[in-house]
Amino acid sequence: MRPRHLSRRVLLAGGAAALTACNASGPPQPPAQAPDSPETLLLKDLIAEKERTIALYSSLIAGGAQKLVPFRDRHQAHLDELRKHVKATASAPARLSASGSATPSATPKTSLSRLRDLERKAAALRARQLASVSPGMAQLIASIGACEAAHAAALPRSL
Repeated sequence: MRPRHLSRRVLLAGGAAALTACNASGPPQPPAQAPDSPETLLLKDLIAEKERTIALYSSLIAGGAQKLVPFRDRHQAHLDELRKHVKATASAPARLSASGSATPSATPKTSLSRLRDLERKAAALRARQLASVSPGMAQLIASIGACEAAHAAALPRSL
Protein backbone atom coordinates (compact mmCIF):
# COMPACT_ATOMS: atom_id res chain seq x y z
CA MET A 1 0.00 0.00 0.00
CA ARG A 2 1.20 3.32 -0.95
CA PRO A 3 0.55 6.34 1.33
CA ARG A 4 -1.74 8.92 -0.11
CA HIS A 5 -0.26 12.44 -0.50
CA LEU A 6 -2.24 15.60 -0.05
CA SER A 7 -2.35 18.01 -2.95
CA ARG A 8 -0.71 21.38 -2.70
CA ARG A 9 -4.10 23.11 -2.96
CA VAL A 10 -5.50 21.19 0.06
CA LEU A 11 -2.42 21.98 2.16
CA LEU A 12 -2.59 25.70 1.36
CA ALA A 13 -6.31 25.90 2.08
CA GLY A 14 -5.87 24.05 5.39
CA GLY A 15 -2.95 26.26 6.43
CA ALA A 16 -4.90 29.43 5.64
CA ALA A 17 -7.86 28.20 7.64
CA ALA A 18 -5.63 27.36 10.62
CA LEU A 19 -3.98 30.78 10.55
CA THR A 20 -7.35 32.54 10.35
CA ALA A 21 -8.67 30.54 13.29
CA CYS A 22 -5.61 31.35 15.39
CA ASN A 23 -5.77 35.07 14.66
CA ALA A 24 -9.51 35.36 15.14
CA SER A 25 -9.74 33.61 18.47
CA GLY A 26 -6.88 35.29 20.34
CA PRO A 27 -6.87 35.16 24.11
CA PRO A 28 -10.28 34.71 25.69
CA GLN A 29 -11.95 37.98 26.62
CA PRO A 30 -13.28 38.32 30.16
CA PRO A 31 -17.06 38.55 30.26
CA ALA A 32 -18.41 42.08 30.38
CA GLN A 33 -19.36 43.02 33.91
CA ALA A 34 -23.03 43.82 34.26
CA PRO A 35 -23.69 47.37 35.43
CA ASP A 36 -24.78 47.77 39.04
CA SER A 37 -28.49 48.04 39.71
CA PRO A 38 -29.82 51.34 41.11
CA GLU A 39 -30.21 49.63 44.49
CA THR A 40 -26.58 48.46 44.48
CA LEU A 41 -25.40 51.95 43.54
CA LEU A 42 -27.41 53.38 46.43
CA LEU A 43 -25.93 50.81 48.81
CA LYS A 44 -22.40 51.67 47.68
CA ASP A 45 -23.15 55.37 48.30
CA LEU A 46 -24.50 54.55 51.76
CA ILE A 47 -21.39 52.50 52.54
CA ALA A 48 -19.10 55.35 51.52
CA GLU A 49 -21.18 57.79 53.58
CA LYS A 50 -21.00 55.53 56.64
CA GLU A 51 -17.23 55.22 56.25
CA ARG A 52 -16.90 59.02 56.26
CA THR A 53 -19.20 59.35 59.26
CA ILE A 54 -17.22 56.75 61.22
CA ALA A 55 -14.00 58.63 60.40
CA LEU A 56 -15.51 61.88 61.71
CA TYR A 57 -16.60 60.25 64.97
CA SER A 58 -13.23 58.53 65.30
CA SER A 59 -11.37 61.82 64.94
CA LEU A 60 -13.24 63.25 67.94
CA ILE A 61 -12.89 60.02 69.91
CA ALA A 62 -9.12 60.07 69.27
CA GLY A 63 -9.14 63.56 70.81
CA GLY A 64 -10.65 62.20 74.03
CA ALA A 65 -14.42 62.28 73.33
CA GLN A 66 -15.11 58.79 74.68
CA LYS A 67 -18.84 59.64 75.03
CA LEU A 68 -19.09 59.28 71.25
CA VAL A 69 -17.95 55.65 71.11
CA PRO A 70 -21.52 54.21 71.21
CA PHE A 71 -22.59 56.54 68.38
CA ARG A 72 -19.65 55.47 66.22
CA ASP A 73 -20.23 51.81 67.05
CA ARG A 74 -23.84 52.03 65.84
CA HIS A 75 -22.61 53.47 62.55
CA GLN A 76 -20.13 50.60 62.32
CA ALA A 77 -23.02 48.14 62.82
CA HIS A 78 -24.93 49.89 60.00
CA LEU A 79 -21.86 49.68 57.77
CA ASP A 80 -21.38 45.99 58.50
CA GLU A 81 -25.02 45.27 57.64
CA LEU A 82 -24.93 47.31 54.42
CA ARG A 83 -21.79 45.50 53.28
CA LYS A 84 -23.60 42.17 53.57
CA HIS A 85 -25.83 43.28 50.69
CA VAL A 86 -23.06 44.35 48.29
CA LYS A 87 -20.55 41.91 46.78
CA ALA A 88 -17.60 44.31 46.67
CA THR A 89 -17.04 48.01 47.09
CA ALA A 90 -14.45 50.18 45.47
CA SER A 91 -13.71 52.15 48.62
CA ALA A 92 -11.43 50.92 51.35
CA PRO A 93 -13.27 49.67 54.41
CA ALA A 94 -13.22 51.85 57.49
CA ARG A 95 -12.69 49.16 60.07
CA LEU A 96 -11.92 49.96 63.66
CA SER A 97 -8.39 49.25 64.77
CA ALA A 98 -7.49 47.68 68.10
CA SER A 99 -7.19 51.18 69.58
CA GLY A 100 -10.77 51.97 68.54
CA SER A 101 -9.93 54.47 65.82
CA ALA A 102 -10.92 54.17 62.18
CA THR A 103 -8.22 53.25 59.70
CA PRO A 104 -8.69 56.02 57.07
CA SER A 105 -5.66 58.28 57.30
CA ALA A 106 -7.08 61.76 56.66
CA THR A 107 -10.18 62.98 58.45
CA PRO A 108 -11.51 66.51 58.13
CA LYS A 109 -11.77 68.85 61.13
CA THR A 110 -15.03 68.11 62.88
CA SER A 111 -17.15 69.26 65.78
CA LEU A 112 -20.26 68.17 67.63
CA SER A 113 -22.36 70.67 65.71
CA ARG A 114 -21.02 69.31 62.42
CA LEU A 115 -21.85 65.74 63.52
CA ARG A 116 -25.33 66.80 64.63
CA ASP A 117 -25.95 68.50 61.28
CA LEU A 118 -24.60 65.48 59.40
CA GLU A 119 -26.89 63.12 61.35
CA ARG A 120 -29.93 65.36 60.78
CA LYS A 121 -29.32 65.62 57.02
CA ALA A 122 -28.65 61.88 56.70
CA ALA A 123 -31.89 61.02 58.50
CA ALA A 124 -33.88 63.35 56.23
CA LEU A 125 -32.29 61.82 53.14
CA ARG A 126 -33.25 58.25 54.09
CA ALA A 127 -36.98 58.83 53.54
CA ARG A 128 -36.31 59.90 49.93
CA GLN A 129 -34.18 56.81 49.31
CA LEU A 130 -36.92 54.34 50.24
CA ALA A 131 -38.94 54.63 47.02
CA SER A 132 -36.26 53.10 44.79
CA VAL A 133 -35.39 49.97 46.79
CA SER A 134 -36.87 46.58 47.60
CA PRO A 135 -39.11 46.26 50.69
CA GLY A 136 -36.41 44.53 52.76
CA MET A 137 -33.81 47.13 51.88
CA ALA A 138 -36.34 49.90 52.57
CA GLN A 139 -36.77 48.50 56.08
CA LEU A 140 -33.00 48.53 56.67
CA ILE A 141 -32.58 52.07 55.32
CA ALA A 142 -35.53 53.33 57.36
CA SER A 143 -34.04 51.79 60.50
CA ILE A 144 -30.70 53.46 59.79
CA GLY A 145 -32.49 56.78 59.28
CA ALA A 146 -34.32 56.41 62.58
CA CYS A 147 -31.04 55.78 64.34
CA GLU A 148 -29.47 58.83 62.68
CA ALA A 149 -32.41 60.99 63.77
CA ALA A 150 -31.97 59.72 67.33
CA HIS A 151 -28.25 60.54 67.13
CA ALA A 152 -29.01 64.11 66.06
CA ALA A 153 -31.18 64.55 69.15
CA ALA A 154 -28.98 62.60 71.58
CA LEU A 155 -25.53 63.95 70.76
CA PRO A 156 -24.16 65.89 73.74
CA ARG A 157 -24.02 69.68 73.48
CA SER A 158 -20.45 69.67 74.73
CA LEU A 159 -17.71 67.19 75.57
